[in-house]
Amino acid sequence: MAKRKTGQDDVDSDSDVSIIDVDFDFCSINSSIDYQAIKRLLVQLFQRDADLFHLHELTELILSQPHIGTTVKTDGQESDPYALLTVVNMHAHQDNPSIKALVAYFIQKSSSDAVLHASLQNLFSQTENHVGLIICERLINMPVQIIPPMYQSLKEELKGEVAANHAFKFSHLIVLSRTYHLSMDDETYLSNMNSKKSPTNKKKRTNTAPISRPVDGIYSFHPEDECVMRSATNTLDYPFTTAPTEPRDSESFGLDTRGRLMLVPIEHFEGLVQNMSEVYTVV
Repeated sequence: MAKRKTGQDDVDSDSDVSIIDVDFDFCSINSSIDYQAIKRLLVQLFQRDADLFHLHELTELILSQPHIGTTVKTDGQESDPYALLTVVNMHAHQDNPSIKALVAYFIQKSSSDAVLHASLQNLFSQTENHVGLIICERLINMPVQIIPPMYQSLKEELKGEVAANHAFKFSHLIVLSRTYHLSMDDETYLSNMNSKKSPTNKKKRTNTAPISRPVDGIYSFHPEDECVMRSATNTLDYPFTTAPTEPRDSESFGLDTRGRLMLVPIEHFEGLVQNMSEVYTVV
């Protein structure tokens, strides 16, 4: 079922990039069409640790609840989704192999953060309060402006489901995302590459403030993470467990991708959605 449609005029564009007229269809999850595309998005989210999480079972779980979540498509409802936002009840599905693996993974990764580790252990060791796992991923060419409407839809869907049967009544939400790390050598390499750009491009970008380097060299893949982190009580950036197939060395340059976990109390969720809508206003 289509939820809404927006056009290319809804998103900002860079003056150096040609405009392509695209309609974005916001759709409900379609169990008969979306399996392969959703599984690919999960692989993209979990990167080289994807094989740890029984993605077939996780994809089937997502498809089993078409009344929750949104996909974004560009060629109608029968096409593959390019973006996904949904939530899974980690307590209600605690026996699902994918959820079991994710719980163990979160506990293990959080061992470096005593406060978060204790919070997760407490949340997963009781049954009164449930945790929702928010899964949000999109293809690299999809603009951030599609994300606020997806979160707005999720907020309304959760309200309806809680009122109906409490199946999605959460005390906390875990939001997963991706990051990348740049060493000082990587920063120097990128700086040198940028300095080789044409004078025309340099002139156009004279008034653009440079992005300051984070102390830890960790950058977000998705800019909306900043909104989520403002509403989170805890944020954990962690390296993946599985070693890269081709280890990076001093002679190679490639993204050192990592994972991110953000723990958001449910009472902060409405403010998160509002803030995201204000920051990434569709014009």
